[in-house]
Amino acid sequence: MPFPDPDRIYPITLEDGTPYRETIFLRNAVKHPRIEAGEYSYFSHARPLEETASLLAPYLYPTSREKLVIGRFSQIGRGAFFITSSANHPMEGFTTYPFRILRLDNPEGYPDLPSRDTIVGHDVWIGHNATIMPGVTIGHGAIIAAQSVVTRNVPPYAVVGGNPAQLIRMRFEPHIVDKLLAIAWWDWDIARIERQMSALETGDIDALSAAG
Repeated sequence: MPFPDPDRIYPITLEDGTPYRETIFLRNAVKHPRIEAGEYSYFSHARPLEETASLLAPYLYPTSREKLVIGRFSQIGRGAFFITSSANHPMEGFTTYPFRILRLDNPEGYPDLPSRDTIVGHDVWIGHNATIMPGVTIGHGAIIAAQSVVTRNVPPYAVVGGNPAQLIRMRFEPHIVDKLLAIAWWDWDIARIERQMSALETGDIDALSAAG
């Protein structure tokens, strides 16, 4: 069977021909001005489709200054979500209550609070119920273990887990990581990727390098 059309919302088709509606291609399902998602990146949840953006990034508003940017071929498990910079409260005074946000005459809220984009690279796997904190960058090929709370940047091809998430191991030796980043297979067209599926799935760096 051919790989799913990147313009589909539901990439998985059941045996009876109906779409499996709990896994979605984010790029096609989310129409949010502050969320960008690359082709083939998916998110799994069982709520109505129109709730996808609020499940993924519940504190990211259309008027937020920051963005959530997700690369191609990333995989986001059920319950995983991003706490973005708009969730921050003022902490310098005697109260953390967001008075300014609730005052209709002050729509800018707290422009002095830090606002940083959250970036997810290509081919990142974010496990079940993981939490990604504001302004984090997750490198290409990284794996975030289930239930983790990611509070700092994650290097490419690192495996992290825990609360706060710590490095468990690197997936590959440094010279392999360098080659993978240089090859950047996620930028290839899907036909070329499918031709190299064996090399990708078996970890044949020589074959992948020759194809790149």
